[in-house]
Amino acid sequence: MCEVLPGLNIHQLGKGKVIEAMIKAVKQGRVEFVTEMLKACPDLVWYGENSTNRSLFDLAILHRQHEVFRILCRSPLNTIISKIDNDGNTILHISAMFEPSARRNTVPGAAFLMQREVQWYKEVESIVPPFTLESSNADGKRPRELFTESHKELVKEGEKWMKETASSCTVVAALIVTIMFAAAITVPGGNKQDSGLPTFLNEKVFMVFIISDALSLLSASTSLLMFLGILTSCYAEEDFLKSLPKKMIVGLSTLILSIATMMITFCASLFIILPGKSRVVIPIICLAIVPVTLFAWMQFHLLYDMVISTYASRILDKKAKYGS
Repeated sequence: MCEVLPGLNIHQLGKGKVIEAMIKAVKQGRVEFVTEMLKACPDLVWYGENSTNRSLFDLAILHRQHEVFRILCRSPLNTIISKIDNDGNTILHISAMFEPSARRNTVPGAAFLMQREVQWYKEVESIVPPFTLESSNADGKRPRELFTESHKELVKEGEKWMKETASSCTVVAALIVTIMFAAAITVPGGNKQDSGLPTFLNEKVFMVFIISDALSLLSASTSLLMFLGILTSCYAEEDFLKSLPKKMIVGLSTLILSIATMMITFCASLFIILPGKSRVVIPIICLAIVPVTLFAWMQFHLLYDMVISTYASRILDKKAKYGS
């Protein structure tokens, strides 16, 4: 197919369903197909969907196919980004629309889908001329107004997801703060009657107990504050881009740390109150590792997705952005 393409005109390309195949490939994110076809016939980038008058570039944006988007960006963009479709929508209007198929192309969770949508809008906004920001479509809507309207339900879903997650984690963090504060006051072995100092103050394992207790208390407090910050947020569209994800990442990370250090505190207290009873203490310590590992394993995938989506997810790189 690629060998024959260079010798075909637009009528032959249409009759042979080459353009139709390209449109489907762009919508479905078939990167290899799009790459090879454009190598064989670079002019294919100028064709598009006749029913809507949308270019391949518009379709890649609408269906959130970032790999295809990068490939198409290597072509000259001046003519493409100035085109409008049959409804008077510019390329920025199209980036403001929410296509249901976008749910399949992002991290799970409505909040991070909303984050991805804001990222798309910001990336497209960075390559269009300034006057496009204020241009209106056939319905009299500017891109930002269209974005707000089309993402209204997604914002509500994202807010609900964030609040439910934060509420659950807040309960756990508050419980850990309470336990660790109580453990710091009532140390194992009690205090000496004459001086009030802890009985096992000079034991090395006692220092492990105090340090891990303090770390658990501080990290749980930090986690609690982060989740409270999420619960009291105004949930504006821009909050989903950086503010809310950062709070969730810090909150979950410190919560995992607080649980781990809480278990270290528990194990250290066993060593203090059961000296020489290694047959009992060691198996309990091994079992204490299980809940920490389980919680970290269950939350790791979500935490990893959030970090990648927030800090390492760029739809365009600099070379693609400037059409090199």
